[in-house]
Amino acid sequence: MPLDRAALDAKYASARPTQWGMDLAGVARHVEDRSAPTVALTFDACGGPHADGIDAALIDLLRREQLPATLFLNARWVEANPTLAHDFAHDPQFEIGNHGTRHVPLSVTGRSAYGITGTTSVDEVVDEVWTNHVLLSELTGRPPRWFRSGTAHYDEVATSIVADLGELPVGFVVNGDAGATFTPAQVRHEVAGPATAGGAVVIMHMIRPSGGTAEGLTAALPTLRARGTRFVTLSGGGGATTG
Repeated sequence: MPLDRAALDAKYASARPTQWGMDLAGVARHVEDRSAPTVALTFDACGGPHADGIDAALIDLLRREQLPATLFLNARWVEANPTLAHDFAHDPQFEIGNHGTRHVPLSVTGRSAYGITGTTSVDEVVDEVWTNHVLLSELTGRPPRWFRSGTAHYDEVATSIVADLGELPVGFVVNGDAGATFTPAQVRHEVAGPATAGGAVVIMHMIRPSGGTAEGLTAALPTLRARGTRFVTLSGGGGATTG
């Protein structure tokens, strides 16, 4: 789709957000398939200082256990890892989502989260989404359907702009690894918990090999599989939904 920046500037010139956070009405947290065993695993690749790495053990686990997943790639991570990005983009087990250009919260007023200042205007929101939209479209051969901002924080004007750009803002129900800072035991506890069901989106991270994500997910799998869990990408679960 073409980018009409002037039309977006005009549409949102007087818009003033009143909401801020991770659980807004326009942010998808489930997939359409709400059957009890369905789980949508998502993994962020944030990019930038200390976040350009890859948790090879985690990727090996996903492939060995044949766990479909949606990988949210940031532009900086793609640029630092072109071979891996190409590999993921052409692996049918994975779906590629847009994790922004600079990995910042999405706001039209400069709101911040976790000490990270967000975008400050309509133009900056567009840049944060669209620059990586173009990069990922070229990488995969198709435009990304899903967007997750850095920190997963939004205001409702920014989420509306994302939708105008042809993507759906995505959040999560279960925080599986807290930015890859959780211990393996904490990851297992969160991922194997009762909230991880009924089409829930689970957020984890694929950038820190020293984190507990791979080991914790490995430990959670027996419990999840005993429930008959069906693992899906966002599209494989019928699409992400805000309903």
